[in-house]
Amino acid sequence: MSEANIITGQYVQISQSPASIGERIIAQIIDIFLLISYITGTSILINYFETTIFEFRIFFLLGIYLPALFYPFLMELFNHGQSIGKMAMRIRVVKKDGTTPGIGEFFMRWLLQLVDIGFSGIGVLVILLSKNSQRLGDLAAGTMVIRINDYRKIQVSLDEFSYLDRKYKPVYPQAEDLSLNQLDVIQRTLNSDYGDDRSRRITALASKVRTHLNISDTSTADEKFLYTIVRDYQHYTLEIV
Repeated sequence: MSEANIITGQYVQISQSPASIGERIIAQIIDIFLLISYITGTSILINYFETTIFEFRIFFLLGIYLPALFYPFLMELFNHGQSIGKMAMRIRVVKKDGTTPGIGEFFMRWLLQLVDIGFSGIGVLVILLSKNSQRLGDLAAGTMVIRINDYRKIQVSLDEFSYLDRKYKPVYPQAEDLSLNQLDVIQRTLNSDYGDDRSRRITALASKVRTHLNISDTSTADEKFLYTIVRDYQHYTLEIV
């Protein structure tokens, strides 16, 4: 099984294994079984009441079948990248950098599931040939399916972040929305020595970060603000690790 190396914003390298095609197929079978059971049960319930009001039947059918149609998309979106089948198999959808996908990535995966449906034909072929066992929807959305808690290596001591215990209260929740590249820019700016130009660079960067994250606080000194942003980001990331 190949491994995908992810570098977090704290320079923690995590090697985690993509889910195997077998695990993904079993998860898909579980989800399909649940959907069939759900649709069959609700259809029997509709027929049991034998309502003759056409509008009511249409409304009821839409209320039943539309959620079933959007089940993979909605479950992964609101359940941290997991459907019930994926929960049972302990696998989940993440972006290639290890973060949680957004609504656009989840929708793209769901949309292209029509091509990959059942992991037959092209779906199986793409998974077998892609580097990180990605199906067509994953490749288009920039996502992958990984095994949960299958971290083979953590190449840093987490003792460095011992101050980030469960009692720590993040100051800026928006810090969680930063990308790894953006966090890396902040880290390098804070750790660099630009001489007299350092203050100007930190001020300019702090202004950009406040604007990007829609943070109105301007009373905190720029350097302290950036250090706090980094600390808050580390808190949210280490909660996952």
